Amino acid sequence: MTASWKGFAARLAVAGGLMAFALPSFAATAIERVISPRGIEAWLVRAPGVPLIALDFAFRGGSNQNPPGKAGVANMAASLLDEGAGDLDARAFHEQLESHAIGLSFGAGRDHFSGSLRTLPEHQDKAFDMLRLALGAPRFEAEALERIRSQVLSGLRRATTNPNAIATRRWWATAFPGHPYEWPVTGTLETVPTISQADLSSYVRRVFARDNLRIGIVGNVDAATAGAIVDRVFGELPEKADLVAVAPVSPRGLGRRVLVDLDVPQTVVMIGGSGIPRHDPDFMAAYIVNHILGGGSFSSRLYREVREARGLAYSVYSTLVPLDHAALFMGGTATRADRAGQTLDVVEREIRRLAETGPSEDELARAKSYLKGSYPLRFDTSSKIAGHLVQIQLEDLGIDYVTRRTSLIDAVTLADVTRVAKRLLEGGLLVTMVGRPPGNGSPNKSE
Repeated sequence: MTASWKGFAARLAVAGGLMAFALPSFAATAIERVISPRGIEAWLVRAPGVPLIALDFAFRGGSNQNPPGKAGVANMAASLLDEGAGDLDARAFHEQLESHAIGLSFGAGRDHFSGSLRTLPEHQDKAFDMLRLALGAPRFEAEALERIRSQVLSGLRRATTNPNAIATRRWWATAFPGHPYEWPVTGTLETVPTISQADLSSYVRRVFARDNLRIGIVGNVDAATAGAIVDRVFGELPEKADLVAVAPVSPRGLGRRVLVDLDVPQTVVMIGGSGIPRHDPDFMAAYIVNHILGGGSFSSRLYREVREARGLAYSVYSTLVPLDHAALFMGGTATRADRAGQTLDVVEREIRRLAETGPSEDELARAKSYLKGSYPLRFDTSSKIAGHLVQIQLEDLGIDYVTRRTSLIDAVTLADVTRVAKRLLEGGLLVTMVGRPPGNGSPNKSE
């Protein structure tokens, strides 16, 4: 947690804390589309009783916009935006955040660059000006750049002995050679030292623009005020982004097992294959299938068979990863080295079994009930609501998605999930294993 977030949290605690104030109920959450005087769109949820304004935003164009050979630029930019901007150096910038209890953070993903602002109403003018400066006039000073570079490199060195990090990096590198998705968002030990101030400034200039911006606001503000906030923060950004085209891609290496030899007590297993795109008519059925297989925690087939029935692993999961330029089905677990082969066999058998026979009526009913019943938990704080507003926009689901979601789930039939289970799960898997699994865990390629 940064100093600005610590100060912000402390001030909220003094004020009584966010959870002591009523938020709009899930059923009553009304999302308003606001168009600012300068034509920038934002989605607003009014929360009159909450002493907090939450603003989340995202630009399309994350690490997929890094220059060739410069993996880590977007991540470095996210780490440096609050390290000085305008006429404020890093110390002065952080002092302003701290003294006004402003929570400000930035992050980079594969497809998007995101940010969050949290402020108490009495400091909102200062908060919005600080965010405007960070986005429009970052300094990227040499001292701050080298300090953050050192921190990133330290994390990357630690990752070279972390089996989860190794498995993740090897999977993406094997699945997407030559594509921007090949590289870790954080960069590599080879690329991070080459990142310059010019690289960071170029990234910000190309990506931070009004036409690829999505905004969510939650707080005691009306539409006119929200529009004024949006223009104040984002109105001076370039009108259009200058993004490099990213090709659609499917994962390679399906059917392979890649072993990275590492002397660790547990072997990490990561699996992945082709998924179903977010706007495919079968996506909701695939979402339910995944919940039944490994997305439902204690109720999933993988949890029951891997942990409860055999005690092979503490946790096991599967998930859908609908990226902007690829759709993935992924999963993973970690287990004792001498049981890695057995664990992988059980996981692959359960995937095949679900693909061949589909879920039962009871599994379908329980999955639907859970997915509908748990959804309101995404709306129990201002921060969650603001983040979800942005996510819905990034996925182009429509402003009425919150009210339509239940009907989309209800419309999925047993025939749908049976057909989609086959489509989702029969395409083959790329497996990366980090450790020293003996016996039938041996891969067809050792690296």
